[in-house]
Amino acid sequence: MAAETAGAPEAPRGDWPLWEVFVRARRGFAHAHAGSLHAADAATALRNARDLYTRRGEGVSVWVAPAGAITASSPDERDAFFDPAADKTYRHPSFFDLPEGVKHL
Repeated sequence: MAAETAGAPEAPRGDWPLWEVFVRARRGFAHAHAGSLHAADAATALRNARDLYTRRGEGVSVWVAPAGAITASSPDERDAFFDPAADKTYRHPSFFDLPEGVKHL
């Protein structure tokens, strides 16, 4: 028998969708992929992600996204996918004179 939450029947655990979790360690940093988890809905995924990936206070923000909503390039097609960027050498900083005192560019 399925458990009920807020009047709506909950799907069996095996049917829960996969969620990708992204955590931002500190303000000014980008969110980084922390891992994945299964949860019945977005609110539950967010709470579970907080409990699982930031239990030692290592995050200031958590994002969850349904894994099925993420579109990614294939590592097998790396050369063909990124090839158009290779012919745009003007995007590299080698064509610019850097002023003195500029570091880490």
